Amino acid sequence: MKRAALGGALLFLLAACDMLSPGKDDRSPAARPFPRADRPVAPIVSTRWSSEEARDRVREADDIMNRAGIEPGMTIADIGAGEGYYTVRLAKRVGARGRVLAEDIMPEVIEALSRRITREDWRNVSVKLGAPEDPRLPENSFDRIFMVHMYHEIAEPYAFLWHISPALKPDGEIIVVDANRPTEQHGTPPRLLSCEFAAMGFRLEELIPKPTAGGYLARFKRIAARPDPASIVPCTYQVQG
Repeated sequence: MKRAALGGALLFLLAACDMLSPGKDDRSPAARPFPRADRPVAPIVSTRWSSEEARDRVREADDIMNRAGIEPGMTIADIGAGEGYYTVRLAKRVGARGRVLAEDIMPEVIEALSRRITREDWRNVSVKLGAPEDPRLPENSFDRIFMVHMYHEIAEPYAFLWHISPALKPDGEIIVVDANRPTEQHGTPPRLLSCEFAAMGFRLEELIPKPTAGGYLARFKRIAARPDPASIVPCTYQVQG
């Protein structure tokens, strides 16, 4: 009996140690096939980058949408939509023949955004709760996918980009707006951004400084099939310079 009790205690201790091992089982099943990102991740501290009034004074959204080629009738995904600054402005630009899908990973944010969409009667907008490593977008659906001041908060960029890739139409683009500073300071250095996208089959088409939007705009197109997750070589954080 004592030997059995000791054996049970030992198994319990081994299981506890296994659970406490660094990096053990601390990732979602959808992320585990992919390499970890070799960079810090900024915490989510706010659902807004700046006030809507301040952003409109410098015509931020109009300028970004013009550069992104947003036209009536397009279908757009707004990833990390937050309070919906870009969501509603994209909805106005694409018009009744277009569609905007607003995605976020925080249920309370989705609930608040849903109330705004209903209150303001945006009939061409839908909202969706995604996962940190997978926005859960329908395949072959979007002319543009927007990621505005949120890429530095993605803890699993390879899983995220791998899952998002099929959602683009053949001629679609991903539009990233972020600050040119280290990820732990709520930005993404352009070379690091380009490296992580290239690892997933995307090519940087254009990089435009956008100080009125807090940094830069980057346009990416998919030029290759998604790689096997096991073959992905993560970018080193030193590539940021």
